Amino acid sequence: MTEQQRGYWRESDGSAVAVSQAHIVWTRAAYPALVDVARRYHAVVTYAELAEAVQQASGVRTSVNQRHWIGKVLALVVREAHRRGDPPLTALVVHAADGMVGIGYQDVLAVAGQPPIADEMDREQHAAAARLACYRHFGAELPADGGIPALAPRLKTTVTRKAAAATPPRPPAICPNCFLELPATRVCDSCGEQIP
Repeated sequence: MTEQQRGYWRESDGSAVAVSQAHIVWTRAAYPALVDVARRYHAVVTYAELAEAVQQASGVRTSVNQRHWIGKVLALVVREAHRRGDPPLTALVVHAADGMVGIGYQDVLAVAGQPPIADEMDREQHAAAARLACYRHFGAELPADGGIPALAPRLKTTVTRKAAAATPPRPPAICPNCFLELPATRVCDSCGEQIP
């Protein structure tokens, strides 16, 4: 039997594993993996990285693309974190392409009895605050000010780039005497006057 035919199997002996059992095993592996991420300030993990980590740690593999099962595992992690009174560890999991949490992040809100957040950036801000709670709870080394919520690095880069592109350039400073553009020193090259 090939890996494709098996779907879910144990690496140790190749025996088949039921889908629901694989999800439970991977959830048990995902929790400590996410706690490890939470111990590094501003660290995140991609869905694909977590999918590989849980398969490697558990010894249960699949030929099914992680997009079809990682959400189910993270939903179980959300419930387990809530049961334990831990912050939502799934806030640490982001898409590699854009650095955003997935739509499944709504599970965090649902379990906490909060309404869904439709706006993506509002959801990202919520996830950033949840990540900070994870870093604090699981003992990450924080800056002296206690740390700040932050977007995932890839998303932060994109947001910063878009904001910079949207900001119109400042008009040049002009000498009121000569009507020439001032250099950065703000001393007019023509009349020599210092312009505040």
